[in-house]
Amino acid sequence: MAVKAKKALVDVDKLTKAQAKVELMRLALELEGHDKRYYQKDAPTVSDAAYDALRRRLEAIEAKFPDLVTKDSPTQTVGAAPARGFAKVQHAVPMLSLGNAFSDEDVTEFVERIRRFLKLDADHIPVLVAEPKIDGLSLSLRYENGELVRAATRGDGFTGEDVTANVRTIKDIPHTLKGRNVPAACEMRGEVYMLKKDFLELNKKQAAADDTIFANPRNSAAGSLRQKDVSITASRPLKFFAYTWGEMSEPPADTQHGMLEWMDKAGFVVNPLITLCERVDDVLEFYNKIGEERASLGYDIDGVVYKVDRLDWQERLGFVSRSPRWAIAHKFAAEQATTILRGIDIQVGRTGAMTPVARLEPVTVGGVVVSNATLHNEDYIKGIGNDGSPIRDGVDLRVDDTVVVQRAGDVIPQVVSVVLDKRPKSAKPYKFPDTCPVCGSHAIREEGEAVRRCTGALICPAQAVERLKHFVSRLAFDIDGLGEKQIQEFYEDELVMSPVDIFTLRERDGRSTRKLMEREGYGETSVRNLFDAIDARRNIELHRLIFALGIRHVGEGNAKLLARHYHTIENFREAMLAAAKGSKDEENTTEAYQDLNDIDGIGEIVADAVVEFFAEPRNVKALGELLHQIEVKPAEQPRKSSPVSDKTVVFTGSLTKFTRDEAKAMAERLGAKVAGSVSKKTDYVVAGEDAGSKLTKAREHGVAVLTEDEWLKLIGE
Repeated sequence: MAVKAKKALVDVDKLTKAQAKVELMRLALELEGHDKRYYQKDAPTVSDAAYDALRRRLEAIEAKFPDLVTKDSPTQTVGAAPARGFAKVQHAVPMLSLGNAFSDEDVTEFVERIRRFLKLDADHIPVLVAEPKIDGLSLSLRYENGELVRAATRGDGFTGEDVTANVRTIKDIPHTLKGRNVPAACEMRGEVYMLKKDFLELNKKQAAADDTIFANPRNSAAGSLRQKDVSITASRPLKFFAYTWGEMSEPPADTQHGMLEWMDKAGFVVNPLITLCERVDDVLEFYNKIGEERASLGYDIDGVVYKVDRLDWQERLGFVSRSPRWAIAHKFAAEQATTILRGIDIQVGRTGAMTPVARLEPVTVGGVVVSNATLHNEDYIKGIGNDGSPIRDGVDLRVDDTVVVQRAGDVIPQVVSVVLDKRPKSAKPYKFPDTCPVCGSHAIREEGEAVRRCTGALICPAQAVERLKHFVSRLAFDIDGLGEKQIQEFYEDELVMSPVDIFTLRERDGRSTRKLMEREGYGETSVRNLFDAIDARRNIELHRLIFALGIRHVGEGNAKLLARHYHTIENFREAMLAAAKGSKDEENTTEAYQDLNDIDGIGEIVADAVVEFFAEPRNVKALGELLHQIEVKPAEQPRKSSPVSDKTVVFTGSLTKFTRDEAKAMAERLGAKVAGSVSKKTDYVVAGEDAGSKLTKAREHGVAVLTEDEWLKLIGE
């Protein structure tokens, strides 16, 4: 079934009133769902950026059609209704949300609106308090005569959930306020959060217990606070920053900054980064500085909040809709974050590809904590593209660099830039390893490729399972009863770790206290059949062995070319060891290498790959151990002269007198080259039933087309 393309949104300016009404209903329902998942279930399903985009569109439509605004619009409500299971608490003063700024211009306009509302002179800029916007769970704490009597979540802004018992387990929250200047009744407000290191440790414990894995510190903090079992909350490392208040019988200070100082003396933890700003430039400078330091903070922030310092001006400015005129949140871009590159690890893939991975100071990007990011390849680290062109303005990556990270498509984290002015003087250029970090084999990078690869095909643990699966595949050893599933199980249980282990399995099983037949899915008969199938492959054709070694670029065809040329395993091994002693880059290239490179159909790329395999001593050792367990049949030599010697043949359609593999082997034995596609160089096309495009192409090129009987007659079979 075809997937319908997402309908493009109509510009707000072009919406009719009827369209606007429908659009507002859709947006309201979507935002309501997101609010419930965020506030009630602590499990958001969209990034902050995506949510903000929906909200901004709704606000723009309501601004154009104010008569369509309803009392239950998301712009008229805060959060979501309290979840079931907790007692309800009515907030004496509503816990409202903040308006958002997404650019420097938005912040400048915010300050200008305040100045105009208060009728201040152009050069009279209100002093603002700038504070990091903690990404946690909003909490209200009610104190009477200095004693904590109730704690409640934000809920829908008017009614929250009673979490008093849980909150009493948080060390940052005082049960009794300090000092003499304590109001008879006050509601302190702030944010419950979790440090990034504590979040990572909690998730490790959750994973070990096969329990819920949290997406980010905010979700883990919210989920930990809203536990029915108080002991669970007590076991979680929750923290609290105080930054505002609700009902206050008598404010102890007349400025926002003064109130924060009083909170600190009363026993609350107040963020030490909070700063007074007297100019717009000071505000923006603070925002940029905090953005750069964001990675080094122990907790997550998603922006900076600006508040008018004078409380009498806050009172005059009042509220618009459900947010104060005197405060605004300057949000960071949700899809990017700044952090520190703590190290570069090399991961070795199943084909030997060595991929660098950035080890980062954990940071939240798009709602997910990121501690690792791809660095693609060594050129990317150097700051150049695969074609030699510079990337990231030609800036290389170094350990301890401050870097900008983004999630590509909101999925794969990657490092996109370096903050050069924060680079430590001690940072040195990164040297990509030329040996495998897993097995120690030398690593090579082929000309024209961006990837460096480990050459330890037979002995590298990182490649072992896939290499073993290749070793027993149909065109290699093809051992009946030993397929991919069995190889995976045997490797995980350390029964088969290398090719030679397959042929010593019977002997080792005889000495083992836990017999193979005792494993689930096995019995005496199935084990005997497996051992017999392994023994049946102790005598193997040379080309199958060469293919089974898993040498890069050596497929079935090239394996046969090598087998025919060297005839025996002894000749092949000795020639490759001799070839590995020379280098194609030196004037005195060995004769053995030149002979290998001159084989018709092999060429330099394949020759180099084979030589690199035999240049690794551990591969040679592993092959030697294997040869003690098996016998290798000499390659059958093609006839010196036959009707199809040196001819190119293509088989197509359904063959009835022989299988495709039999036909291919027969042609190669007679000295023919079997191709998979038809070209002008093709000599014969052997067409079975239902031959398709290859037959059509053969006729277009004037290639001789033979039936199966005509082919057999031609070769004298």
